[in-house]
Parts: sequence; structure tokens; C-alpha cells
Amino acid sequence: MDSHHLQGIFTPERLERIFPVQRSADFFEALYGDADETAFDVKLAFDGGAADRLSFQFHLVQRPGKCLACNLTYGLPKVFIRHPVINMSGLVADIAAALDLPASRLQWSLDQTEPRRQDLHVIPLNVTILPE
Repeated sequence: MDSHHLQGIFTPERLERIFPVQRSADFFEALYGDADETAFDVKLAFDGGAADRLSFQFHLVQRPGKCLACNLTYGLPKVFIRHPVINMSGLVADIAAALDLPASRLQWSLDQTEPRRQDLHVIPLNVTILPE
């Protein structure tokens, strides 16, 4: 699959269905007891791909009037891996379904949080398509 074809599969609308805004709110509700208390929202973005590798990103987007401090975001990859609301296995299964592949053919990993701007940090999600 070429990158152009993958862009057509992983549209912003599909990514919103795979990782809806409500999942971010539910995550912060579980973590803090009140989703309104968080400094940022989490969104899933597609960052490109090739035949056997896909790159996604969790965008941690600062909320108006809040501060997106590094100490709030650096530990999140480890939390995302385990947290049932984020449900990484289910999320990757949804990515597999979008590709019309069994989830067992996808292997994934999260990298460390990368500050991109003062109001945006990114957690890379790398997905490898395993051979049949």
C-alpha cells in the first residue's frame, strides 16, 4: 500500500471513529475524576506509511488557558499501554479492520513523548504489518 492510498483509508473522520473525543474525556475522567481538569485533549492522527509500516501519533493538544507541561505528558506512553480506556489492543484491532487485516498481523509500539510546540506534544504509535 502506498502512502496516498493509506491517507485515503485513515481519513480524519475514520481516525475520529477509531479514537473518538469521548475516549479522551473518559480517560481523563478515570485518571483525574473530572475530565475538565486536564490541560490537554488527546487526538489520533495518521503520519504516513509504507507497505509494511504505519505511523500514527497521539496529539496532546493544549486546552485554551491551560499549560501543556512536559511533566504532564512524558509518562503517558506507559500509561496508554496499560490503561483500559485507551485500549491499545482494541485501537490496533480497529486499525487492522480498516486495512481489512486480522489484528494478529499487526505489531505496535509507542515511543516517548515528543514536545513539538508549546501547545502540542506527540506520542508516536508505530504499527508494523507482519507477513502472512
